[in-house]
Amino acid sequence: MAAGLTREQLLGRGAALLVAGSALGAFVETAAAALPSGDLAFARLLVGAELLAEDFYTTAIAAANAKPAVTSYLKRALANEKEHYTSVAQIVTGAGATPAVAGDIEFTYPAGTFASARSIVRFAAQLETTILGAYLGAIDAITTDGLKAGLARIAANEAQHLGYFSAAAGGKAFTLSFPQELTIDRASNALDAFTA
Repeated sequence: MAAGLTREQLLGRGAALLVAGSALGAFVETAAAALPSGDLAFARLLVGAELLAEDFYTTAIAAANAKPAVTSYLKRALANEKEHYTSVAQIVTGAGATPAVAGDIEFTYPAGTFASARSIVRFAAQLETTILGAYLGAIDAITTDGLKAGLARIAANEAQHLGYFSAAAGGKAFTLSFPQELTIDRASNALDAFTA
């Protein structure tokens, strides 16, 4: 906790901090501290990545083109992404900034993304590769040690998503011993491809 910040002051910053704290306890104290600009930039990028994931999974479920087993995983992934968003948004909020919310960004997808179960799981694997790379890049680049464990837990879950959707798309559930991290520029460029 930052020097001079009481527990009551921290809790007074809003109920959203409590939600993030229950999901990833390490974020509560760290989010209340001033973050270096590079760490805040990565946190904002991760907020955008989670909003894209939420939008994609919501649209994929609504397309109703997947079998029940795949739809079940789409729904579980959506629930995970919502929890991830809540946690990473608290990093931004705790640093005194306002995180993007659904509706702030208009997302676009390649033609045919939601046309079939196969196209949905292929895109999910591509998306999860990018999001996992963004989290790995953040863990490598951020200087606020208190955030690293929580971000690593999210990255582990994103890797689970990637493994499932890669296998469901006809590929291998896993291949790399060391998945590729993305720098903030590479992650931002990859995610920009899906904004209008």
